[in-house]
Amino acid sequence: MVYTGPDFDPPPQRRSRRGPLTVALAALVCGGLLGWGVYAATGSTDDKGAEAGGSPSAAPRTPSPAASSPTGGSASPSAGDEESSPAPRTPSASAPAAAGPLKGKVVVIDPGHNPTNVKHTAEINRQVDVGTHRKECDTTGTSTNDGYAEAEFTLDVAHRMRAILRKQGATVKLTQDRDRPFGPCVDERARIGNAAKADAVVSIHADGSGAGNRGFHVILPGPVNAGEADTRAVVEPSRELGERIAGNFVRVTGTAPSNYIGDGTGLVTRKDLGGLNLSTVPKVFIECGNMRDSKDAALLTSGAWRQKAAQGISEGIVSFLRG
Repeated sequence: MVYTGPDFDPPPQRRSRRGPLTVALAALVCGGLLGWGVYAATGSTDDKGAEAGGSPSAAPRTPSPAASSPTGGSASPSAGDEESSPAPRTPSASAPAAAGPLKGKVVVIDPGHNPTNVKHTAEINRQVDVGTHRKECDTTGTSTNDGYAEAEFTLDVAHRMRAILRKQGATVKLTQDRDRPFGPCVDERARIGNAAKADAVVSIHADGSGAGNRGFHVILPGPVNAGEADTRAVVEPSRELGERIAGNFVRVTGTAPSNYIGDGTGLVTRKDLGGLNLSTVPKVFIECGNMRDSKDAALLTSGAWRQKAAQGISEGIVSFLRG
């Protein structure tokens, strides 16, 4: 995103002090445990052209309004704008789960942003309470330099994940499926997972940092206890979920962890994101790559790579739920 995590305040970005560096990742699932080591990223990065985390500002960015998904389909706004409320809106319906190892498990997938947020900037700029502070309801998300919108990417990956996880027997719900005019707001996204009593929630994103900044990172909740936010009970299970997703993402996609945040681990802890702060169930975000880097953008716009991304994230969720 530009930073477009769903909650969208950019993380502090650090200049890499590494020269070419070989790092190794061990993703081992043995007796239900995944060992996460460091993967290999090369090259130093520069900080030019972007504030912390690649975000020029905390205000929503406006990607190309004409951006469309390579998989086809244009955004159709739903009627009846609705602001976030304490009672979550009914999430996108899930078909009956198949028999499988995840029978009885509930997974909520949160596709970051919404393709039609760009038409509702006043609504998504509304401030909501995330426990530690107030922030924008949502943002538009970022896009590639060629105009492929992050919101299209996140929905595509979410659909692929839904199909994979249903085959494993899980009940899968989406926080939005292009079925509402904007949002939902970040506080409502958290409440949807809470109301579903989800066993795992994953918010899908793609970053909007500077060119040369590459790779994925998984954002974990830090310990927060302020206002309506209390993450203390979910910090540890969320970390396990994040580690398993990171390990499987590397293994399936072959993509290295971020070379500009996370010190090569692919894991970042934050306390400023409403979608994490307000969650009472295990939840993480994943930034699948940097849309503003041409090499990462080539992956993010590839349907074949998006299928691998969906598979890697899903296998991390399966490992967590069966672990």
